[in-house]
This record gives sequence, C-alpha cells and structure tokens, in this order.
Amino acid sequence: MKKTINKKSILFVLLAVLLIVSVVACGSKKDTAKTGKALKDGVLDLATNAHFPPYEFYDGEDIVGIDPEIAQAVADYLGYEFKIHDMEFNNIIASIESGKVDGGIAGMTVTEERLESVNFSDSYATGIQSIIVTQDSDIKGLDNLADKIIGTQLGTTGYIYAIDDFGEENVLAFDKGADAVVALNSGKVNAVIIDNEPAKSFVEANENLKVLETDYLVEDYAIALTKTNDALLEEVNEALTALGESGELQKIIDKYIKAE
Repeated sequence: MKKTINKKSILFVLLAVLLIVSVVACGSKKDTAKTGKALKDGVLDLATNAHFPPYEFYDGEDIVGIDPEIAQAVADYLGYEFKIHDMEFNNIIASIESGKVDGGIAGMTVTEERLESVNFSDSYATGIQSIIVTQDSDIKGLDNLADKIIGTQLGTTGYIYAIDDFGEENVLAFDKGADAVVALNSGKVNAVIIDNEPAKSFVEANENLKVLETDYLVEDYAIALTKTNDALLEEVNEALTALGESGELQKIIDKYIKAE
C-alpha cells in the first residue's frame, strides 16, 4: 500500500537539517579564522620603517624582526593574509589616514597628537629611548645635553620629546636612525637619541660610539590602526591578548633580544 507523505513533516526535517548545517559552519569558521569581518578583503596591510633593528630590518629582500613577526602572528590568529610595506617613519600615519594601509607597526609609541589621527592597540612591548655619544664625549648624562646638537629620527618620540626638552634649534632630524649615527661619527651632532635596541646595534658596528647608562625615556610600543575601522582595533587587541597569554609575544621578543 502506498504511504501518504506528510509535507509538514518533510518541511520540519529540512529546517532542522539546515539549522544543524548552519551551526556547524559558523562554529567551524569561528574556530579557524575568527571570521575576518573587520577587513573584507582578508588582508592586513601594515606599514613599517625597516631600518630599526631588531624591531624591523632587512634580511636580504625580506623584512624581518620583532614587529613583522608579531604582526604575522596577529594576522594568523585572525585568519588574515599579512602584507608589510616599508616607508619613511614620518609617512606612516599619513598613509594610514589616507587608507593606503590599515595600520603601522614600527616601534611606535602612543602620544596624544598621534591619537588624533589613528587608533592604537594595546601595548605589545616596552622600549627605552637611549643616548648614543662618541667614546671621548664630555656628555655623561641628561644634564650635559643642554645646548648640544642632538640627532634623532624624524617623527619618532625621541624627536618629539627632544624638541620639547632641548629646543627645536638644538635638534636635527634624519629620515633614518642610521643617518643620525653617521652624523654623530662625523661630528655634525653631539649625541643621538634613539631606541635602546637599535642603539646597541649601531654601537656594536661602531667602536667609536657608546650608549650612556642613563635612559632618556621608557615607553610602550603599540600598533597604529585606522580610525575608520573600530572592529579591526577590537580584533587586533583580542589577538594580542591571546598571543600574550600563550607566551607567543615573549617568545618572539626573546628571539631577537637576548636576556642579559
């Protein structure tokens, strides 16, 4: 005998199947890619200035260092492709504002002025601004910097604070930290203010130079991000928290900065 098919029962079963498939699919997407909702193209584009070892520098044609590895780890956690773009440090924020890149990671410190143009993530590392002088310099500490000519990298916090502390007329800004060091070796400037880790790298390569024991400034580094995408800020902070709790951030830092 031919059985009568109940259309309502079939509809109910189909709806149940669709619901199960939907739940499974959503769960799978959340587990593997964190949805990628903030960046529709699925690509995290960040700017850097690749002349700031060990945070970012060239190894052949590749940009490597603490910042690129942390950015790659963030992108991997969020399920994004990652691209890094080398440019002058002073152009990074303007490139973020114009939409050329989604953000910047280049040993950047949060300042009130920068916050007017970009968002900043939670901190991922702590940096120290140090003072480089020649071996025979009479500069022994901060008190000796008055009326001296100080070299800095344009747009950095070292540049910003040096102008406030010592006057714009006593500060020379260079596109690259290495250019400031060249100026120090040639006698064009009396001291250079720059992050401690690059400072140590420059001194290792120049026997005529030394880093003063007195720190100029202690600051936290963060990722600058576009103000037009608050969801991206939330995602990046989520990733940094997870990577910090797992120990991955410290593992990357320890790879480049050895404990003394």
